[in-house]
Amino acid sequence: MNQQSYALRRAGIVGALIESMRPLHWGRNAFVLAALLFDKKLDKLVPWLHAGAAFVLFCLVASGVYLVNDLLDMERDRQHPRKRHRPLASGRLPVPVAVVAAVLCLGLGTGLGFILRWELGLILLLYVLINLAYSLGLKNIVVVDTFAIASGYVLRVAAGAVAVQVEQFSPWLYVFTTLFAMLVSLAKRRHELLLLAENAGNHRSSLSSYSLAFFDHTIAIMAGGAIVVYALYTFFATNLPANHAMMLTIPLAMFAFLRYLYLVYSLGKGGAPDDLFWTDKPLVIAVALWGAVAAAVLYLV
Repeated sequence: MNQQSYALRRAGIVGALIESMRPLHWGRNAFVLAALLFDKKLDKLVPWLHAGAAFVLFCLVASGVYLVNDLLDMERDRQHPRKRHRPLASGRLPVPVAVVAAVLCLGLGTGLGFILRWELGLILLLYVLINLAYSLGLKNIVVVDTFAIASGYVLRVAAGAVAVQVEQFSPWLYVFTTLFAMLVSLAKRRHELLLLAENAGNHRSSLSSYSLAFFDHTIAIMAGGAIVVYALYTFFATNLPANHAMMLTIPLAMFAFLRYLYLVYSLGKGGAPDDLFWTDKPLVIAVALWGAVAAAVLYLV
């Protein structure tokens, strides 16, 4: 192999590794930053630095988890119409490279987390253990698989709260995050069931035990519960203005949820939630307006 061919092959491996680390999915780690907004620390530099560090560490650890999951699922992914194109499943990324990268990401992420704050290190370690358990078996247990996926969002919020040392972070927001995360994970499973049809059980055994009716009912429950819990937060959280001005954000939150459900049910786009929250303009605008109004209420009212 000449030098030019070697350079091209190495560049291809690096590109495949980056793809496997899912940088486009790092957006979900923004949940780490929620504590800055809701604990009224957006205007403070040190909390920003700590939250930013927690965000980076979660990106590292999450990428390590993605690599481990792809290593364990290579054969199943080759039976999936979309996942078969992943670098490991398609053979573009050598297994030894993926193993080394996964160890480095998981080791550095959790180790630096313990150095920053021991509580943050524990949360990162718990995230890794849950995801490893998910890859090794929990994903095949009905309902438990959706809870395992949803736990990642709640742990991200908890990591942000620990990193910035929150003073007043409402428990209502943890409940809301749980319901929202369950909605997303159920919608993702529903999309897989529709996409794979009769081959769903071959890709993931738990899918053979699910039905569209189950997903339709449980998604409705989670969406309704999330909206109700968020409304209760706007009325009862202790660090909000006494005039209940935060209730102005309820219609925006409702629209965002309804738009997401429209995308899931009418357009069949529930399989890649990260893409939706970045690419669907009405959803992006609704979330941005919600954030702007929430910040105005918290900091100006």
